[in-house]
Amino acid sequence: MSRVASIETFIVTLPRDTPYLGPLAAGEHINTRGYVVRRGNGTIYPTVDRSIVVRVTADDGTIGWGETYGICAPRATCEIINDLLAPVTLGANPADVESIWDELYGLMRVRGCSGGFHVDAIAAIDIALWDLHGKQRGLPIRDLLGPTANKTVPGYLSGLPAATLDERVALAVAKHAEGHRAFKFAAVVSHEGIVAEMAALRRALGADAQIMIDMHWKFSAAEALELIEALRPYRPFFIEAPVKPEDHAGLARIGRESSLPVAAGEEWYTAYEAANRLAAGPIAFLQPEMGHTGITQFQRIARLGAGHKAAIAPHATIGTGLFLAASLQVSATLPHLWKHEWQHSVFERNLALLDSDMSYAGGAYVLPTGPGLGAAPNARLWDFAERIT
Repeated sequence: MSRVASIETFIVTLPRDTPYLGPLAAGEHINTRGYVVRRGNGTIYPTVDRSIVVRVTADDGTIGWGETYGICAPRATCEIINDLLAPVTLGANPADVESIWDELYGLMRVRGCSGGFHVDAIAAIDIALWDLHGKQRGLPIRDLLGPTANKTVPGYLSGLPAATLDERVALAVAKHAEGHRAFKFAAVVSHEGIVAEMAALRRALGADAQIMIDMHWKFSAAEALELIEALRPYRPFFIEAPVKPEDHAGLARIGRESSLPVAAGEEWYTAYEAANRLAAGPIAFLQPEMGHTGITQFQRIARLGAGHKAAIAPHATIGTGLFLAASLQVSATLPHLWKHEWQHSVFERNLALLDSDMSYAGGAYVLPTGPGLGAAPNARLWDFAERIT
């Protein structure tokens, strides 16, 4: 029986020409730490692609790779891993990965650490342990979880990172010509108006395109419901994250009263959060984000969704592709999967940093085939990595 021998953390930083979500708007600027605060929702975004990669090595020499959010203050998450979580995990059996998640989460719950950097840190270790376990068994992670329900994972194109509405519509039309049929745009950068952008995209893409709107937690419940009625003639497929994360009652109200399907959940870390939200009101699409949940909680959230007749539409954020591979491994096992987000402005470039046959083509992901995640850093990734001790 192998045991965990070491856990190491790395910050991976990839420069990009255009900040995430698109060029800066009037009145926005890059601050002294390299962040922009988007006026649309008052939220910090980095001007680089950045994540945290974790390497877990077993005493038999097998290596497992994990990844989590590192877009803001990444050293905080690395310190939590190195100072709190790694010493507890050393000597553990990788096959006990679900009970390890429960133990690591329990260490800080009485101090109020039920999300944020602490649970991001657990997610990275969790993914790495699943990768390690799969490699030691000689199996892809999906085969450890259950039958494969989806031999490919359908996707939707996310983000239209251009400065003006005309340019965003032109980008969508170009992607449509490439064969994409499902699109999501970000209300944060709909500077000419959200309804105007939805109407322009519907005219340009036609009646059959699926168009989603990420509202980025901008509105009160009353404001969101009023906006939904204005959008309804243009038939959005769903509206995402309409109210602030703390507004449980508001989200439940929208779920009950909205004439359009509601999607939510990218900022939920655990099945505990998901259970409380689902008990409060209906949600049509659950959007677990692997970089927050890790594989253990992603599975548990998906099971809750099945019990509440919610489809799963996994979220995908900035990363190298390691936690994307983990998300695809779980998604392959979900009969109630709808589609998985495809962040083209991130992963069209970043997947080249991995040794993997994972890819995206024809509106769907091709699953990685190797054991564990089926993905590992290649030599190019290390040109952008800094080890944190």
